[in-house]
Amino acid sequence: MNSETRNCQNCKRDFVVEPEDFQFYEKIKVPPPTWCPDCRSRRRMMWRNERTFHKRKDFFGNDVVSIYSSERPFTIYKQDYWWSDNWDPMEYGKDYDFSKSFFEQWRKLRDKIPLLNVSNSRAENSEFCNVNDKSKDCYLISASFENERVMYSNRVGFDKDCVDMYVVSKCELCYEDVACKESYGLTFSRNSDNCVNSSFLYDCRGCTSCFGCTNLRNKKYHFLNRPLSKEDYDRKISELNLGSYSGIKKARELFNEAYKKSIHRFAVIISSQNALGDNLINTKNCYQCFDLHGAEDCRYSNWGGFSLKGSYDGGPGIGASSELIYESFDTVNDSRNAFTSVVYDSHDVSYSFNCHNSSHLFGCIGPRNKQYCILNKQYTKEEYKEMVEKIKKHMVDMPYIDKQGRVYKYGEFFPPELSPFSYNETIAQEYFPLTREQAVEQGYAWKDPDTREYKIARQPEDLPDNIKDVSDDVLKEIIGCFHKGECNEQCTTAFKIIPQELQFYRKMNLPLPRLCPNCRHYQRLKQRNPLKLWKRQCMCNATNNQGQMTNDIYKNTAEHFHGDKPCPNEFETSYSPDRKEIVYCESCYQSEVV
Repeated sequence: MNSETRNCQNCKRDFVVEPEDFQFYEKIKVPPPTWCPDCRSRRRMMWRNERTFHKRKDFFGNDVVSIYSSERPFTIYKQDYWWSDNWDPMEYGKDYDFSKSFFEQWRKLRDKIPLLNVSNSRAENSEFCNVNDKSKDCYLISASFENERVMYSNRVGFDKDCVDMYVVSKCELCYEDVACKESYGLTFSRNSDNCVNSSFLYDCRGCTSCFGCTNLRNKKYHFLNRPLSKEDYDRKISELNLGSYSGIKKARELFNEAYKKSIHRFAVIISSQNALGDNLINTKNCYQCFDLHGAEDCRYSNWGGFSLKGSYDGGPGIGASSELIYESFDTVNDSRNAFTSVVYDSHDVSYSFNCHNSSHLFGCIGPRNKQYCILNKQYTKEEYKEMVEKIKKHMVDMPYIDKQGRVYKYGEFFPPELSPFSYNETIAQEYFPLTREQAVEQGYAWKDPDTREYKIARQPEDLPDNIKDVSDDVLKEIIGCFHKGECNEQCTTAFKIIPQELQFYRKMNLPLPRLCPNCRHYQRLKQRNPLKLWKRQCMCNATNNQGQMTNDIYKNTAEHFHGDKPCPNEFETSYSPDRKEIVYCESCYQSEVV
């Protein structure tokens, strides 16, 4: 079987279906996709709201926090009631109607059946969290697991007493970190592990009491990559006055200059075989994958792993002992599932949402401990198998066609226009950002900001410069966001400081933030590379076609296999060609850093 070039019906760009792809599609009995990998990923993300919360009424008239806005005519149950035996999802079951498209019927079921206000299991004093498990005393964290006293963070796990984190695990007393782990007292850092009492680090390991450093290993008392005595280091840090906003601003400028002179590994691929992507650990035969740990034979997937095998187009959130998963996200202990979201401990489930401990479901929402169900109606095993084949054929013969003319037959994920969320409420806006005009033009819903009735008491420029000068009165004030809603970052225009947050800043000697939590989150997102690859050549001793040096910033400190000639190695990297970072192949990077 040969590879085929096809045209994406969404973005109209060509993409390639490889022989291995055809083999997988044949194995799970689905047709090849009509959307390219990037558009398929964005389409799934348009169904996942992690961080946008709304105040609305539940079915019983109680005020609740929900991921669904009050503009959506859904029946909302709080978690404890949704999970109780006081109602039965099967009571909403419907006969399949072959005079209407499948997706139209599924939408009617979704619009009528009760939905969870948030997904926040085993939470203790952590009401304002979503896609979380085992949170204790946490506030506004999402897509996270087993954290204590963590605030304003996303994709974090096993952390304690941390604020403003993104993709961070096993850290304590840390602040404004991105892609860090197993650290203590680490602030304003990224891609650094096992570091202690340090600030503004990039790509550092095992460092203690370091500031503004890059590409360091197991160092102590280093300032901008230069070794100092403890006394001189302490004096330098004291002079920076990191407890003040002006001091942090100056420190960030120093760090940015150091960052420009550092080298960058083309991809973080550790203990992996035949892997292509970025941030891959213990993977094997994974292609075009990102942020996977412990995955095998997977393609076009991100955010997951943990014994994931033989799966395509998964994520965000795929894995945990799952196999043969396709076009799905938020999966745990599943097998042979396709076109699903929030399906746990289940087998042979298709086009379904929020199903648990079930098998052989098609087009279902909410069943627990069920099997052989279609649109929440019970069938016998024989009836189910016969009906599913008829429905698949019906989905081909009578496809759903959206307002943009895009066609959805069997084998396509849910149409974006059926999503219960607007584009800018979902993580699609975070990883594939659009303006309001662009989203509407592409046929996606957009939610304008809610009318704010609060009165800003303090503008960010009027806040005390130093945390030592901040009184408890700030807890009573509404503070304006520096962006003033003029960005495209879901700016709330204002925010408040909560007591535990102020306590953290004082303990860590950190100034008050000047941006709202949403805008702070987007600044962290900008520090990570996109979920996309470009073909490039190693920049070690690189020259252009005229023989001029294109990398005259970083000077090698060790001998490389290519001598004094430009490195011939090519690779695929998440650093786009128009970026200014100095990107090295694995061999040259290891020669310099490790």
